[in-house]
Amino acid sequence: MEDKILIRKKRVLVVGAGGFTGGFIVEEGLRRGYEVWAGVRETTSRRWLSDERIRFLNLDFSRPESLSATLSTALPAGEKWDYIVYNLGATKVMYYMDFSRINYDYLRYFTTALKSADIVPEKFLYMSSLSAMGPGDEKGYTPFDESMIPMPNTRYGASKLKAEMWLEMDGMPYIIFRPTGIYGPRDHDYFLMFKSISKGFDFSVGFRKQLLTFIYVEDLSRAVFDALEKAPVKETYDISEPRGYTQKEFRRLTAKAIGKKVVFPVRMPLWGVKAVSVIAEKIGVARMKPSTLNRDKYKIMKQRNWGVDVSKASRDFGFSPRVSLADGISESIRWYREEGWI
Repeated sequence: MEDKILIRKKRVLVVGAGGFTGGFIVEEGLRRGYEVWAGVRETTSRRWLSDERIRFLNLDFSRPESLSATLSTALPAGEKWDYIVYNLGATKVMYYMDFSRINYDYLRYFTTALKSADIVPEKFLYMSSLSAMGPGDEKGYTPFDESMIPMPNTRYGASKLKAEMWLEMDGMPYIIFRPTGIYGPRDHDYFLMFKSISKGFDFSVGFRKQLLTFIYVEDLSRAVFDALEKAPVKETYDISEPRGYTQKEFRRLTAKAIGKKVVFPVRMPLWGVKAVSVIAEKIGVARMKPSTLNRDKYKIMKQRNWGVDVSKASRDFGFSPRVSLADGISESIRWYREEGWI
């Protein structure tokens, strides 16, 4: 009888697995039959990481000197992760210098540790942000594409671009994703908008046309593994549902999903939002808690054009979102209701 040849599952490490997007990336990896490792902090909630097949790796970025030992001893000698998805990052901080510390320094510590332990993966997918690009064309609304020169106008966007540049200089076999607004079940940011509309009010910023784009979290997770399996390394991709929406369209789709017949649009002038942002930021510092609304966030809310050309991702790894905004909102609202959020 011939000996059976055992084929090892592809191994993927998801760093930042405890976050909203990270949990869905882990689930998609399990669905595809990967050996999935969740890179988390010791204190990270594992509410959405309960599958018994998940293997955990505790990472302490406050002690960068320990990362190499942690990574090199996690697997048997001579083995490594085939793919690493780096989803760790901060979208709001109490002090702006923390954007650079968390979004750039932590990445630098991690890739340095990988090289020190000699376990650089076949592909390293970094989750950046469309905010790394800056405002773009706010007159003709030309969609963003990967050929444009990034000019971030926020500290958050600058920290993401800085991290992208590090990967290029460090020689990692990187793939960079720049997703637009990520939404879906478990998300807290868009939930606030859904909750407001459920109460009959839709708040928006500014009086000029704003083109919004979205990506459903499960579509993003599928794109992550499609890229790992098919895309070439050292490439950057803008990720979004191919079409854009106005605030009015978003309000209408949300109201329909909730079953709210009357919703009052409330437009806030930019100067008023800026003033509130400054005050909210100072209150957050006084309470020692990051504020959702701050001067950096104001610049993101002020931006008029979030249109995205996804033809490069479509060409290189067959990117084609399955979930429209209408269906994604309906599924999100259903989940929020089941969980008692709405």
